[in-house]
Amino acid sequence: MSTHKTPTLFQSFIPIIFLILLLSLNVGLFGSYSLDGSNQIVLILSGAVAAIMAFRLGFTWDEILEGIVSTISSAMGSILILLLIGSLAGAWMLSGVVPAMIYYGLKILNPTIFLFAACVICAVVSMATGSSWTTAATVGIALIGIATTLGIHVGWAAGAILSGAYFGDKMSPLSDTTNLAPAMAGTDLFTHIRYMTITTGPSMVIALIVFLIVGFTQDTTGTLEGKEQILAAISGRFNISGWLFIVPAVVIILIVRKVSALPALLIGTLLAAVFAFIFQPNLVREVGAQVGGDGWLLSYFQTMPAIFISFMGMMQAFIGDISFNTGIAELDQNGLLSSSGMFGMLKTVWLILAAMVFGGIMEKSGMLKRIAQAIMRMVSSTGSLITSTIGSCVFFNLTASDQYLAIVIPGRMYKDIYREKGLAPENLSRSLEDAGTVTSVLVPWNTCGAYHAGVLGVATGTYLPYCIFNIVSPLMSIAVAYLGYKIKRIDK
Repeated sequence: MSTHKTPTLFQSFIPIIFLILLLSLNVGLFGSYSLDGSNQIVLILSGAVAAIMAFRLGFTWDEILEGIVSTISSAMGSILILLLIGSLAGAWMLSGVVPAMIYYGLKILNPTIFLFAACVICAVVSMATGSSWTTAATVGIALIGIATTLGIHVGWAAGAILSGAYFGDKMSPLSDTTNLAPAMAGTDLFTHIRYMTITTGPSMVIALIVFLIVGFTQDTTGTLEGKEQILAAISGRFNISGWLFIVPAVVIILIVRKVSALPALLIGTLLAAVFAFIFQPNLVREVGAQVGGDGWLLSYFQTMPAIFISFMGMMQAFIGDISFNTGIAELDQNGLLSSSGMFGMLKTVWLILAAMVFGGIMEKSGMLKRIAQAIMRMVSSTGSLITSTIGSCVFFNLTASDQYLAIVIPGRMYKDIYREKGLAPENLSRSLEDAGTVTSVLVPWNTCGAYHAGVLGVATGTYLPYCIFNIVSPLMSIAVAYLGYKIKRIDK
């Protein structure tokens, strides 16, 4: 049996300081290309530094590896969902679902109300599904495409989409984080949701007001000049029909009925494939004809049968790059009608795995816990306690790179302290969600930040300043705490 030393605060900060310094250098040199692989290497190198510190504390390699594997295992569901969403995005593009969303969205939306409407739409969908990830990967992708064609800044568009998606995710009883937070704090689900409205409602109102003001004040001159041309190009390339909305409707219904995300997304992917053969048979064959192959079956046919070409086209949509040129530079250059399938998600999976390596070693060695204990010494009042909880959640989102760890670890650490201070557990559960859930998307190397940047095609640093709800929510929680407004206490 190995004896483990308790890490000092200085030892605990060494891997984090190394991570911050190297990430700063990396982003300064590579810029927006840092997520292409260099940030992943930085996280692995920082994990190596953390492992060296763990060795000095008496941990064996087997124990460190156990921590890494355990942390990666906790993220496997997210990784599988991420890969499947890559296939879903390709199938929805080839079937015409995403082009139909863009087409009808262009007809209905205009630049003035777009940000406000996008936020509300994503909030409703995310409330119904309980998943910000699914919302971004379906409705979010279509809204980004609409924003691009309307000439709206993609940072503002992604900020509105994610603000709505995380509001719905946070308030939905179907959400995993909404169930996790009260479980960690020791309260029940619906008490937790009701108590969150005190901070979440005003935060969302502020976000909607900002999006509305920006919509009325932004310069939209000329953004609709080519609208009819774009509509004609989309309808000329795809068979646009309202029947295509059956596919996303089925996915939403499945998730509302509490079908797990993986089978629901798989059904959505396969259903889109069926619709592709029905509504876009020519495009399926076009994509298949562009795919190279030297399989043994091809040698038996002098001319490829149409069914084989269509099969290859559908598989390409699932796994790789597809794109449809319209002759309009505005559409073709920004990749609006293109998808990278499952292959396009591999870079994000790589980032998640690297982040889990670092986070797993830091948690297993006790260094994350040691840093949190130091923060606790600064607590002197209800306001400072809730502020330290918020800060801890943000800290773990930055260091552990996962929103679940940013909820679970502070939840475990602060539960007894809230009870000792006479505070009801819903104070803790609300604080965990006000910071742990919503700020995860603002960190480029966090699983949520990496995921949404990959799905929406907008870098985390680009959309971060415009995620109004995600920024205001933790600040609102701190303000309410210091004002002492509706801070529920335990009945004696």
